[in-house]
Amino acid sequence: MALGLDNLVDLLKAAGEPTRFRLLALLSAGDLTVTDLTEILGQSQPRISRHLKLLAEEDLIDRYQEGAWAYFRLKQDGKSAELVKQLLSLASSADAVLSRDSERLAAVKRVRATRAQEYFSRNASAWDELRRLHVSDEAVDAALLKLIGTTPVDSMLDLGTGTGRILQLLSGIYRRAIGIDASRDMLAVARSNLDKVGVAHASVRHGDILNLPLEGQDFDLVVVHQVLHFLDHPEMAIAEAARMLRPNGRLVIIDLAPHSLEYLREEHAHVRLGFSNQTMEEWLKKAGLSPEKSMDLHSGKASAQSLDVTIWVARDPRLLIAGDQSAEPQFVSAGRA
Repeated sequence: MALGLDNLVDLLKAAGEPTRFRLLALLSAGDLTVTDLTEILGQSQPRISRHLKLLAEEDLIDRYQEGAWAYFRLKQDGKSAELVKQLLSLASSADAVLSRDSERLAAVKRVRATRAQEYFSRNASAWDELRRLHVSDEAVDAALLKLIGTTPVDSMLDLGTGTGRILQLLSGIYRRAIGIDASRDMLAVARSNLDKVGVAHASVRHGDILNLPLEGQDFDLVVVHQVLHFLDHPEMAIAEAARMLRPNGRLVIIDLAPHSLEYLREEHAHVRLGFSNQTMEEWLKKAGLSPEKSMDLHSGKASAQSLDVTIWVARDPRLLIAGDQSAEPQFVSAGRA
């Protein structure tokens, strides 16, 4: 890593101001909005925005828009980003100011998590009905079965199992399955549903999708159904799902395509307004997986309130490499770019 004198001095000036250094430290822990940063640092929004603008000009942070919300995150690649990471690593974890910022950040995240948890708990018995905002369950089920196929698998993991729909739908192809959910109300509903249809080779348990209570590399198939748009860090959930896969195992993600229905944030606790194929492919590759295909499912409704759904399939490439097929498979997309 080498930077010219002028660039190095400009970078150090940008990072060396106390508020900006605190912003960099916070953004190193995840994506945040101006509102989040204002609440954590206790400074005015115009002041925070000015500091963020300067950091962006020095290419130290990324900014991306989702509907009416702007998110910021620490730059991950490049010489400047590497130097900033080194500077942050030198900061004492015992520093009073940084420790207080970290505590307030944790509080902001707890509020988000609580809102989502309360939403799930309030709607446990009606969750399947709320999914009817988008493409019909029947259309999603048919597409999912087509993509997964009928070849039996030994073990399956359903992340964010909710009412247990996926465990029921795929019960004919797995030998054993586990469903994970953060809501105990949801788990009670899922257990009841599995009992009703006599699915005895699947179980559900309480857990955090970002820190799964399971041994890694234990599943041939991992499914994440309509969960990622509730998360602050979907890419972390994808990485954790990838950790669960056996060599040559598959990860299947079903979630919303990009949309602009802002009311879903407040009324339904959505954090993300859908995902593009490009973003999903980047996250899958970063998690060490090989994207294989995607399928777009259009609601077919004329209403502006309609939502489209995409299914993505990726594979753990380790056996492909061992089999001398190390060439990266082409990502096949049926639908939008």
